Amino acid sequence: MKQQVGAISPAEIGSFSDDGKNTIGSQLASRLREAIISGSLEAGSKINLDKERQAFNVSLSPLREGLARLISDGLVEFEDNRGYRVSPVSLANLEEITVLREEFEVFALKESIRVGDVEWEGNVMRALHKLNRAERDASKPETLEHWEAVHRDFHLTLISGCGKPLLLHFCKTLLNLNDRYRRTFLKQTSGDRNVSQEHSEIAQGAVARDSDYAADKLRQHIHRTGTNLLAHLARTGAVR
Repeated sequence: MKQQVGAISPAEIGSFSDDGKNTIGSQLASRLREAIISGSLEAGSKINLDKERQAFNVSLSPLREGLARLISDGLVEFEDNRGYRVSPVSLANLEEITVLREEFEVFALKESIRVGDVEWEGNVMRALHKLNRAERDASKPETLEHWEAVHRDFHLTLISGCGKPLLLHFCKTLLNLNDRYRRTFLKQTSGDRNVSQEHSEIAQGAVARDSDYAADKLRQHIHRTGTNLLAHLARTGAVR
């Protein structure tokens, strides 16, 4: 049965509790973020607060808190008298995200190489190992979800040593926005280039403290991904 637009499926619903570290609102934000990035909540669709409140079995207050976090992430929009809506997608938006990632993420990697410690180096190599061991098969949706998680962790670990919280926040936001588009691509193909080699080259350059090499490889990696996504989405008409 086709899922109703703007509603979370029962499989995505779980219990919430305020553990002192993660409020119910923050947990809801994470759940809704994944639903948007994965496409369960479709781009441009209206978010019905009553339906989502009942689906998650929460009050309106934490739900609004969660949605407010997603507004700051650029995944949700709010309009007076019209309510909440999943942010739309477009080729122009993807192109802008790609350009910004090339600048912010590459700068963050350079800073991580400059000031990151030995623990950061170890974290990078561990994240690379997990990513290279992860299966990515378009015919097996469960592998895509796991690969997305370790892929995101790898990119964030690469720049985690930069020591600049605001920069990291911007990079995380851009990565979330980019993932909305890549998920569409991954559902139809397992990739058309040696992404594993690209990741290895970036990580090895980073821990070797070869800033120019690592930065160049990361910029090429982000640019190729963006270019491939733009071509695929334009060709299929999935995004205009």
